[in-house]
Amino acid sequence: MKLLMVNKFLYPAGGAETYLFQVGNYWKEKGAQVEYFGMEHSGNVVGNRWGLYAKAVDFHRTGIKANAVNPLRLIRSRDAARKIAAILREFQPQVLHLNNFNYQLTPSILEAAQAYRRESGRRLRIVYTAHDPQLVCPNHYLYDPGSRQVCERCLEGSYLACVRTRCVHGSLPRSCLGAAEAAYWRKRRIYRVIDTILCPSQFMKRALDTDPLLASRTVVLRNFVRPVRKTAKEKGAYVLYFGRYSEEKGIKTLADACRALPHIPFVFAGSGPLERRIAGMANVRNVGFLKGEALDQMIRGARFSVCPSECNENCPFSVMESIRNGTPVLGARRGGIPELIREGETGWLFPAADGEALTERIGRLWDSDEPEQMTEACQRESFDTLEEYGEKLREIYGLEPV
Repeated sequence: MKLLMVNKFLYPAGGAETYLFQVGNYWKEKGAQVEYFGMEHSGNVVGNRWGLYAKAVDFHRTGIKANAVNPLRLIRSRDAARKIAAILREFQPQVLHLNNFNYQLTPSILEAAQAYRRESGRRLRIVYTAHDPQLVCPNHYLYDPGSRQVCERCLEGSYLACVRTRCVHGSLPRSCLGAAEAAYWRKRRIYRVIDTILCPSQFMKRALDTDPLLASRTVVLRNFVRPVRKTAKEKGAYVLYFGRYSEEKGIKTLADACRALPHIPFVFAGSGPLERRIAGMANVRNVGFLKGEALDQMIRGARFSVCPSECNENCPFSVMESIRNGTPVLGARRGGIPELIREGETGWLFPAADGEALTERIGRLWDSDEPEQMTEACQRESFDTLEEYGEKLREIYGLEPV
């Protein structure tokens, strides 16, 4: 099989990239020819043999200032379309697996794929993993950062709410561009080119199914988790948060809870723009970004972990990795998080963005023996391994079973 994996970032930047690298490596180990397409960047760890990458666009940091001559490049990129078209002609893949592409690569790459199908007459299966609801929500969170509340107004088909609330990075110009991008491609019905949309949660499927064009293409396929060694480790030393330090992840709310509970030790493992928010507290230890066995050891040593996200999470790896390591999770009742936690068995839920409820629940759990009683139930929880996930992908890709 020839597989072209597409993602705007080809270096470690988040969960989507973790997924990209692991799925790509899985197919390489199975003997497939795998190439990657995304933006050019000095930190890229995967690529393609032709050295063809889209010009870099930093929509998050510099936004329109970096594209002042032609801001419409954030909506439609001729550069990305031209370069992926060249790769398709040279590589002739059977499968094009898309991940995050809006604003940087833009849906222009789908027009290129459609043209390749038509002009070459070759079979090209197009699969898209919905890491977020970007196809129906310009700020890709279904979340109003101003009110810190769930927002589903764009699911009605109009994107004016995005402009009114400035929900894309709090910027009016970026929000206007986000709304224009969504409206333009919706009108062109470009997403009909996609054969299958993989939704890692029922929440994601429900969101995307509000668009009739997408509804006929969505299937639920929950993310995979790394296998872990079931080694015993004494628990009870700390409460753990691991992930990105950002507002939509609930870091401000969690930091306030840490201050209100000075007798409880917390460990934060990760990085992000709100790192200073957790600095200077005697009961908080920031160990930075961890991965692999080092992360597993940190998870196994925690009394329980916290996933306080205030945005609509899809299928967070942090929740699954914690449970698989035998550590129950206190998670926000939002997005796809409740789908992963069996309340009272593998964790607990609290109202998202409710600081008082979070503080009360952490304090009560710390003083109880509930977390220790859940270790075995957590370790028994069934999540797909990469091998099991890959076998399901094989069918979705339209490949013959082995």
